[in-house]
Amino acid sequence: MGYRWRRAVLAVLVASAVTLPVVGAARPRVPAPPPVALAPPTAATLDATYAAHRANAGKAARMAADHGDRRRAAADRALADPARQLLSFDGRGAGLVTEVLGDLAHADRVAVLVPGSDTGIDTYGRFRAAARALHARLTREAPAGTRTAVVAWLGYETPATIGLAVATTDRADRAAPELRSLVADLRVIIGPRPRISLLCHSYGSVVCVRAAPGLDVDDIAVVGSPGTGADTAAALRTRARIWAARGAGDWVENVPHLTVDLFGTRVGFGTDPVSPAFGARVFTAGDGGHSDYFAPGSTSLTNLTRIVLGETEAVTHD
Repeated sequence: MGYRWRRAVLAVLVASAVTLPVVGAARPRVPAPPPVALAPPTAATLDATYAAHRANAGKAARMAADHGDRRRAAADRALADPARQLLSFDGRGAGLVTEVLGDLAHADRVAVLVPGSDTGIDTYGRFRAAARALHARLTREAPAGTRTAVVAWLGYETPATIGLAVATTDRADRAAPELRSLVADLRVIIGPRPRISLLCHSYGSVVCVRAAPGLDVDDIAVVGSPGTGADTAAALRTRARIWAARGAGDWVENVPHLTVDLFGTRVGFGTDPVSPAFGARVFTAGDGGHSDYFAPGSTSLTNLTRIVLGETEAVTHD
């Protein structure tokens, strides 16, 4: 086996091992109702939209319970709680959900979180914890009169941690139009003036970059990225500022930054986003590991909060 082949195989194995350390790659196939068909939301219809998707989550919980899947039933039931603000919900398969934290209709700063591999309804609690930590920090740090909201967007079928899909752009290519649609919907709800930031973790960074050209957002920050599939930030054709960070304890650093053909499939994500060659604004992420970027009190969360608030001069750099 030649050098390039060894590197390619290593890229698959390492990316599969460290892209997101969530246990449980098996994908559930429990009964669930189809998602409700609604017109695109507006500021005036947000409450009705939230209520419709909560009701659908409640139906999904009952179907999962009847099927004997107590774990999924509990997860769906939590999403159906009257306090939850669901912008979308699809309980089929691994599940998709978009949840809003805060008053989206009146927000001046909106952060959209895009997750990495093996994120579904069964593992959604971990993703939501990151969104809640960010929202709490934004609420505490926002200047007087500045209103914030966080959108936890599990809007695509994430790849499994173990498998070839996690080392290719295929899932990201399919997800990018959905992310673009979400941003368009957000602009209808909040208008053109509020700032929107995409905060993209691990494989989610590939999704964000695939959606980036011409996207109406102000900042795109990738953290724990194995690469984005792009050679440079300048090649993204976006007005957004491009940020990148990697924690000192993040094993994704060991992912080889190359792109090669492996058994007829294009594998790997190219240039390291925190390298000078990529050209992003590299910021400090501290000593955390791959799952620690949104940990309360962390350096990375501090800087991500500053990016969302537009306090770019306060962002610390390595």
